[in-house]
This record gives sequence, C-alpha cells and structure tokens, in this order.
Amino acid sequence: MARNIQIVEVGPRDGLQNESVILSTDDKLALIDHLTDAGITRIEAVSFAHPKYVPQLADAEAVMDRLEKRPGVSYIGLVMNWRGWVRAANTDIDEVNVPLFASDTFNRKNQGAPTSETIAVLDEITRDAHKLGIKVTGTIGTAWGGPFEGEVGLEPLLEAVAGVVRTGVDELAIADTIGVGDPWSVTARIAAVTESAGGIPLRVHFHDTRNTGLANAYAAIEAGVTTIDASVGGIGGCPFAPAATGNIPTDDLVYMLNRGGFDHGVSLTSLIGVSREVEELLDKPLPAMLPAAGDFPPPELE
Repeated sequence: MARNIQIVEVGPRDGLQNESVILSTDDKLALIDHLTDAGITRIEAVSFAHPKYVPQLADAEAVMDRLEKRPGVSYIGLVMNWRGWVRAANTDIDEVNVPLFASDTFNRKNQGAPTSETIAVLDEITRDAHKLGIKVTGTIGTAWGGPFEGEVGLEPLLEAVAGVVRTGVDELAIADTIGVGDPWSVTARIAAVTESAGGIPLRVHFHDTRNTGLANAYAAIEAGVTTIDASVGGIGGCPFAPAATGNIPTDDLVYMLNRGGFDHGVSLTSLIGVSREVEELLDKPLPAMLPAAGDFPPPELE
C-alpha cells in the first residue's frame, strides 16, 4: 500500500507574509478556495501577528469572517503571543500554530522574549485552546541554525522539544527557518526529535534558501515524517530572517511524491494552475519549477 503524506499548505500565510505586494482580502479568499479545490485539506490561511510588523496579513479577521469553510478542511492561524491568541480565539479558526525558536537570540528578536518565556505562553494558549476544541501546533524554528548564533546544536533543539512536549500540544513541528539544513542532518535530527517527542505527531517545515529544501523533505519522509509544510509556487520567507527565501514549492513536492508513489490527495495539474494565478497576482516569476516544466510524462505521451 502507498504511504500517505499530508501536505500543509502555508502559501496564504508564510508565503504572502514576505511579499512586497499586499493582496486584497478578496484575492486571499480566492487563493484559499483554489488551493482547497486542488485537494489541500490543511491550510495556514491567516496570521494573527501584529499588523505593524506583518502588514501583508493584517486582515486576518476579515479573511476568517468571510471564508466559506469546506467540510474536511482544517484552517490554521499563526499566533505569535497571547494577544494573537485572543484575536484567533474570536474567529472560527480550527487550529493555531505557535512558533518559537531553538536559537534564543532569534526568539528574543522575533518574539521579544527568551525561548523559555514563549514556551510558557504556548502552555497557556494550549490549555485555553483545548477548552474551545482548537488544536495547537508548537513549531520550533531555527532547528538547524539561525542568522545570529550560526549553527544551532542538538542540545538547545532538544531542550525546546522537551518544553513544547510538556505543554500538551497536538503536534510538534520543526522548521529550518533560514534554509541551512542538509539531508544528512535532517535524518539525524528527526531521529533525535522523534525519540524525545513521546509520540506527538511530527511535522516539518523547510525553506529552500540554499537549494536543499526538497532533498531535506525527502530525508524527513525517509525518517518517518508524514506531515510536510509547503508553499504554492515556493513563495514566502521569514520577514525577520535576513535573506530568507521561500518555502519548498508545493508543486515540486507533489511531483516528487507522485513519482515516489505516495498518496497525498492533491492534484498537480490544479496546483500548477494556482501557481500561475499567484504569479500574476504578485507580478513576478515564482521559484517553483513545475509551473514552467509541467508534469511528466506530458498528457500527449500517456
């Protein structure tokens, strides 16, 4: 039997947050709808970060208020702190994703607090969210390295993992925020994190800054991970990380999974169409290869 891989589409959130073009609420709603039409069943739709710092996503409440939710689709909002959680809790969000960082310096610059303090807030958010039936993911960024401290050792990563696990989150994600990982280190770190996570479902989030993103996704799958973040067309990046480029393209990931015989439920043909729409909206070429190259074999050879 083919193994199932769940793709979490982060384009409407992580993808758009680092783009100079600010899409209208209508365009965002259309993008979300087209991605779900393509077969996406988990989607980071909005961010409840402060609009001053992420103006591209300032209309989170408006998006959620007007969103026509689809049965079987889970809509996720990014929550940076308690204030963001209060905003999210007042919408019809299904899940929240709370980021923190293995690099304490990056956490202080990105969250305005040490990592330990953000974990304490995550604990409060998780307890409150579970009362409302909202699922929580704790995402540990800079899990391979950061722009301020360089290489991040395994010890601080596992310390962060232990802290997140204690909060009782529904899912643990580890993220290569600035795209410095390699497939060999992915294999090693996934093994160490899996051993420490106590059975909590694991998710990965890779950036393709140094052209290793898809190789890292492959290594994570081989190491047993079944949930992978990706961004339509490869758009995005962290606005607080210098020179951080986009996430691995959902299009390219789907092609690789198709070739490997994995089940994921996403139509590559439809997804390529969405990427072309995004390219027009942003008025620039996108990093993904598949919208230009097309699927293989092409229809005329099948």
